[in-house]
Parts: sequence; C-alpha cells; structure tokens
Amino acid sequence: MTRIDRIKHSLCIIVAGMLLIGNPVFAQKKTVSTNLEINKKQRVEAILSQMTIEEKLGQLTQHRWFWGDQNEAKREELRQKIRDGLVGSFLGVSGVEYSGNLQKIAVKESRLGVPLIFAQDVIHGWRTTFPIPLAEAATWDPQSAETSARIAAIEATAVGTHWTFAPMVDIARDPRWGRIIEGSGED
Repeated sequence: MTRIDRIKHSLCIIVAGMLLIGNPVFAQKKTVSTNLEINKKQRVEAILSQMTIEEKLGQLTQHRWFWGDQNEAKREELRQKIRDGLVGSFLGVSGVEYSGNLQKIAVKESRLGVPLIFAQDVIHGWRTTFPIPLAEAATWDPQSAETSARIAAIEATAVGTHWTFAPMVDIARDPRWGRIIEGSGED
C-alpha cells in the first residue's frame, strides 16, 4: 500500500468515525432543496436563537488540551465545559480517538449538539516536515509551497484536525517578532 493509499484509507476511517458518533454535519438527513443556502442560514439562525449568551461566548472560546500534563480532574472540568456548551474549539488535540471522544461529548451530551473544531499549528508540515514558509518563499516556487501545504493538510486531517493556522499571511517587517519565520516575508 502506498503512502497516498494509507492517507486515503485514514481519511475514510475519520469520516466513518464521524458518522458513527452522530456528528450532525454528517448525520443530517439529505433532502433535495432548490436553495440549500437558505436552508443552511435558517438552520444557523435557529440554533443561534436557542443559544444563551454563555453558549455564544463558548463558541468563541478555544482551549488548549494537554493530555500528558493535566490531571484527570482538569480533563473532567474541560469535558464538563463541553457539555455546558462553553467550548467552541480546542488547540492541540491530536489523534482521532481523543478528538472523537470529545466530539461525542459535544454532539451527544451538550444541549444543542454543536460540534467542536479541532485546531493545530501546522506551519511547515505535520508528520512530514517541509522547509519553513520563509524558506519556501525564497525559492519563488509557488507550486512547491502549494504541494507541501496540501500534504500537511492531508496528514493533519488524518489525525482529526479541522483547522490549521497555516499559511500565516501577516507581512513581517520587524525582525524582533519571534515568529517571523512562519510567514513568507515582505515579498
């Protein structure tokens, strides 16, 4: 089995897992509609109208998840925040099992069942490491940068990541900024 075949296989497992945990994004009944955008907007408005101010603020809240250095009481506290609708996303949850367990809590045990978003810093690759964005920009080869970003996206998605903080598009003009290497420079 080639590496691409393994990645495709992993993606199929992730989608199947989301279907099994009842993610409303995937589990909703498919209906024929002439104007799907209106239906989506109505659905969003319906959910928003049911949310409390705390739940709306919770959707704007991102927590850092440290599996290795948190005790069980802290992990349970975060799980309860998910149940209470006070978490919209997590940074640093890695692995389909971990993200699946947290997603199951959000979808099955919270009042409105709003799914979580899982984010990661994937600045220059996930499992496969590529040159830093500043170095990629120096090659003046946009196709190479696009290819490395695509591979990183596939690999990050395979471990349950929905949202990556890359590419960073700030124009970095001050070398004192510690993360200047994450951008492509002034040009």
